[in-house]
Amino acid sequence: MTKPLVTILDDEPEIRNMLSEALEEAGYRTASFARATEFEASLKTSSPEVCLVDLGLPDKDGLALVHRLALESGASIIIISGRAQVQDKITGLELGADDYIIKPFDPSEVVARVRARMRSVKPVGRTSDTAIFSGWTANFETYLLIDDEGAEVPFSHAEGEVLRLFLNNPKRLISRVQMQESLGGAAGESFDRAMDVRISRLRTKLREDPKNPQLIKTIYGAGYIFLGDVVWS
Repeated sequence: MTKPLVTILDDEPEIRNMLSEALEEAGYRTASFARATEFEASLKTSSPEVCLVDLGLPDKDGLALVHRLALESGASIIIISGRAQVQDKITGLELGADDYIIKPFDPSEVVARVRARMRSVKPVGRTSDTAIFSGWTANFETYLLIDDEGAEVPFSHAEGEVLRLFLNNPKRLISRVQMQESLGGAAGESFDRAMDVRISRLRTKLREDPKNPQLIKTIYGAGYIFLGDVVWS
């Protein structure tokens, strides 16, 4: 069985080496890059499960790269940055990152966060990657929503995690605490804000009326409930 691939994008060689060593000892394959252009070129021939991305890159804007990865890649994205401002963290999560780690850090923490992201990619016992509901087909291999006329709407890995959680638990209330436990990440305002953004984007992609959504309902003070009938195939 091929070991999961984790890519590391950071312009500091000490950090790249430290992370590579820790992750490889934990059973992962790694590929390290100092520049965004090299990293992006590698994505044409490889499909990492997790991307560790520093925001302070020498050749491209880190946040713009994170946003593009979230839209175009099936990988889970973890930002590693020296930017400790709460707003930087919120912005990173809103743009599609799955987690945010502040430098300096302990390598074991990064390994734990990577493991958490790997566990959330596919629930235990779920072998299918396609779900059908309310005139839509969600394909979690290609990260596409397909309507009943064949039109395709892409979704990000971060949005897919939330959608899969709903599709695995139709017509059941999912609290914020349950979302945090299932999806990982630190509880708090930034997590809640990131979930609100992802759910809003999912509603838009599912062509929901924002004032009266029919599939993803907000139960104020309690959480969310997905009202569609779901068939995994």
